[in-house]
Amino acid sequence: MRIPISWLREFAEVPAGATAEDVMAELVKVGFEEEDVHRPTDTLQGPIVVGQVLSLVKEPQTNGKTINWCQVRVVPEGQEQKLTGDGIDPSGVQGIICGAHNFVEGDKVVVTLPGAVLPGNFHISARKTYGHLSAGMIASVRELGIGDDHDGILVLSRIGLDPEVGTDAMELLGLYDQAAEINVTPDRGYAFSIRGVAREYAHATGTSFTDPASKVQAPESLSGGYGVKLNDDAPIYGKPGCDRFVARTVRGVDANRPTPQWMVSRLRLAGIRSISLPVDISNYVMLELGQPTHCYDLDTLSGDIVVRRAAAGEQITTLDGKERTLDAEDLLITDDSGAIGIAGVMGGAATEVGDSTSNILVEAAHFDEVSIARSRRRHKLPSEASKRFERGVDWQVAGIAAQRVVDLLVELAGGAADDAGTDVGTAPATVTIDLPADFAAARIGIDFTEDQITTSLEDLGAAVEKHDGGWSVTAPSWRSDLETKEDLSEEIARLVGYDQIPATLPVAPPGRGLTRVQQQRRRLIQALADAGLTEVLSYPFVSKAANDTFGVAEPEAKRTAVKLANPISEEQGFLRTSILPGLIEVAKRNHSRGFRDLALFESGLVFLPSGTVGTASIPPLGAKPSDEVLDGLYDGVPDQPFHVAAVLTGHDSPAAAAHTPRLWDWADALDIARLAGDVLGVELVVSQGSHQAFHPGRAARLSLRTGETVGYAGELHPKLLAAADMPARSVALEFNADALFDAAPDVIVARHLSTFPVATQDVALVVPAEVPADEVLAALREGAGELLEDVALFDVYAGKGIEEGKKSLAFGLRFRADDRTLTADEASAAREGAVALAAERFGAVQR
Repeated sequence: MRIPISWLREFAEVPAGATAEDVMAELVKVGFEEEDVHRPTDTLQGPIVVGQVLSLVKEPQTNGKTINWCQVRVVPEGQEQKLTGDGIDPSGVQGIICGAHNFVEGDKVVVTLPGAVLPGNFHISARKTYGHLSAGMIASVRELGIGDDHDGILVLSRIGLDPEVGTDAMELLGLYDQAAEINVTPDRGYAFSIRGVAREYAHATGTSFTDPASKVQAPESLSGGYGVKLNDDAPIYGKPGCDRFVARTVRGVDANRPTPQWMVSRLRLAGIRSISLPVDISNYVMLELGQPTHCYDLDTLSGDIVVRRAAAGEQITTLDGKERTLDAEDLLITDDSGAIGIAGVMGGAATEVGDSTSNILVEAAHFDEVSIARSRRRHKLPSEASKRFERGVDWQVAGIAAQRVVDLLVELAGGAADDAGTDVGTAPATVTIDLPADFAAARIGIDFTEDQITTSLEDLGAAVEKHDGGWSVTAPSWRSDLETKEDLSEEIARLVGYDQIPATLPVAPPGRGLTRVQQQRRRLIQALADAGLTEVLSYPFVSKAANDTFGVAEPEAKRTAVKLANPISEEQGFLRTSILPGLIEVAKRNHSRGFRDLALFESGLVFLPSGTVGTASIPPLGAKPSDEVLDGLYDGVPDQPFHVAAVLTGHDSPAAAAHTPRLWDWADALDIARLAGDVLGVELVVSQGSHQAFHPGRAARLSLRTGETVGYAGELHPKLLAAADMPARSVALEFNADALFDAAPDVIVARHLSTFPVATQDVALVVPAEVPADEVLAALREGAGELLEDVALFDVYAGKGIEEGKKSLAFGLRFRADDRTLTADEASAAREGAVALAAERFGAVQR
């Protein structure tokens, strides 16, 4: 919500010198968030004055253009020019070149003199062009930054102005005003108005507040006006879509009159462009009182207005010129011709107020929040009206807003209001809340005085009655969000001041702390960061194609994923079944911006549905669901295991003198996976794997000793890398960390460190090419017995000297005893035992 300061000052005691920043600082105290400051003078600086065209000479140019050589008076005749500066003529008459042709001699225009600065940091100076010294510029609306019209220069008489020559044009156009923009939470719809914000400013500063609604003299009752019927035969949740409809008639208006500049300026600062006088008045009243209104061309209406639900497939052309097919839930404004508006969202083009309109029917209605919100989302048609209706509008202010529109149409458009009018509907029941005396103190942690409680609630506009044990509080009509004693407690705390709430740290009960899984997660993530990887976060929303590629290992395997009902983007309409798609997207984005050497990792949940997702119905509000209902809800939630993934591209280190960086390869991905296992005390078994997202020959399956597959690591598939414009040979891994947590021991016991020397022996074995090296290594470990401390593969060779169809695997074996120094014979015997078992299982032969 943007709040022009001059407008706010009409209803709240804002100091004369207060800036937008000052206003926002006060509003922060009562729970609003600062958004931005809108100040024309940040990009627009004078001297900018009113000038009058004395003469205009058209001069054709060799390039085919015709320019105007103008003499423009910028000070009243007979007075001296008080401004000084390079290019400012002391006579008060400036020679200016202008390419626009929408003005004539005698017109009063806006002149930017030398020294002025226009939006875009465009400095005005005297310069020679087209054979003349042009000292200034006759400005258009767009050049001044106050609109989009660039068809010609701004002629002041056409916007209803006839100021004295030399007048400060910035003051004339309201460009010294400024607006503070705040973020309004969905439960505080009343603050989408100057009325609501002024009240909150008064709360924050302890000053007086003048309700703009109190300045409008509306009749107590209306009758005899235009016929209106409320006919909602399919209310949502049993609540009628419209429970009040006020209609007033104004005849003989001149819709072509210009909107007064003060109104245009305020609307512009509030973020709304000027369209026409009737529309501007409607928007102005909406911003002032928070009640959206609508103006119909009375002569285009036929028969009574009926507010009803749409028939499925019914159509309407809205004010934006688009034809829309309606849903049976849509609430419509109709007459005998059919739909003339989507209630609370947007009016129809058939009854739009235009240049020829002379008689206007003003609507101010109160609509159900749910109906409006659903229509707005269904048709993807956000509007200033729907923004307010779906957050709640004051039922009582409809008649006042209609009267305010009528008054402005009479005053500014020359109309005459009918005495008769229409006001149909039933007022909602008032909400009375019982607030126990000690409830707010117990919830907030402050011992509020009785005066603080009653004053805060009365400042809100509530009716407060004291009784034994507490208060009965009737919420004001503009605060539909106040329904419970918890709501009232929050308001008391807000108005007394959040800064009054004491900050106390709770004392942790002894013997508690992080759970086992929390400790494991932190230890794992910290280890990856310590290893040099950078943690990133990506969106959990992916495309169906991404889930199909990364979610299952085999191309033909069954794929299941959770589809979002209302995705941010249709291209990313599913919850992820793998972390890698988002992580690869992050790597791709960084790579496109010049960061080529990356080692990224991410941890988070993936979503793996199985069986029925969700439940057939939602439990009713206001009562705790039974254990059976809760079990059903939990059963409908998809499995969400905690995964860890990493992507490595480019080199392992920056290039430097006497140092050649190494490209990341598949072995690095395996090392990261093994590191994760070591940190958790879990032995990961690495074997040849196959996954459609990885290179067919450079992928490893990660599994536990039980045989359960927990992930994959290796080089990403070349086609995938090419499609993503990623470097060739990029590597990745992903594993189910929850499975590792479950397999991890409660206590990781450190390995015994022997003080006796190690005995090292190597062995090279020739085995069939299809035998996995990891299986040979496992056989060596088993056959060597308890003296073997470690075994590692350090060479694979196939070629000259090796029989075709076979390969040579070279292993380094480390032997050590805990209680003695091993002899050469003992180490050799253990080595031979290892070789013998490998020969037995795979036919291995020593080279």
